[in-house]
Amino acid sequence: TQVLRKSLQSGVVLSTGSFLVYEAHKLISGFSEVHASFKVEDVLEQADYLYGSGETEKLYRLLVQHKNSDDVELLWRLARSSRDLAQLSSTSAEEKRQLTYDSLEYAKKALEKNESNSAAHKWYGICLSDVGDYEGIKTKIGNAIVIKEHFERAIELNPKDATTIHLIGIWCYSFAEMPWYQRKIAATLFATPPTSTFQEALRYFHMAEEADPNFYSKNLLFLGKTYLKLNNKKMALLWLSKAKEYPAQTEEDKQV
Repeated sequence: TQVLRKSLQSGVVLSTGSFLVYEAHKLISGFSEVHASFKVEDVLEQADYLYGSGETEKLYRLLVQHKNSDDVELLWRLARSSRDLAQLSSTSAEEKRQLTYDSLEYAKKALEKNESNSAAHKWYGICLSDVGDYEGIKTKIGNAIVIKEHFERAIELNPKDATTIHLIGIWCYSFAEMPWYQRKIAATLFATPPTSTFQEALRYFHMAEEADPNFYSKNLLFLGKTYLKLNNKKMALLWLSKAKEYPAQTEEDKQV
């Protein structure tokens, strides 16, 4: 109010009444724009608090109100929130499917708004993979290279993101243990089918752990599983023990 009053006073000194009205309108419009940006920041702050507290349903209800937003930070969080809600055991099969497809649309929109946003690439890759579960193994394998490209782009934009590094490890692990019939499908889709090894997967899981130690129960689990695949039972026991002792805060932690 004091700023507005001072601006109005200087308008009186500098010009006529019509100029004063114009200046007041411009100032008030400016305040409105700032206020709008603060509102987005408030929603993001509240969303991050709810995410950290494991309040999956409350977080979704908060963010879905902003599904028509053009803000990339709101959109990728909504994609993540929709997916998280789909993962809950209390969510019906019909709702899971709808939320899975919704999450991909939100992630796609986030990418369209800002192709340089690391989280948008990460969640687009995750959500595209999830949709493959509903569209069959051929589609899932067909999307594999696109998914990895988005994960790699996410790491280029944010090299310290342990979760994305972990996801590339999961990608490598999945292709390393791919059964023969899926390899045949891959061979029909690609001139050179994507392949990987357990050693490559292990490297990414360790890289993720170095980026953010003990950040994710599933990374600990897959370190143990990968060492088992490589017949190193001593190291497998070490990492599986860490996974077992990890404080379970989410449903996924409990499953791990």
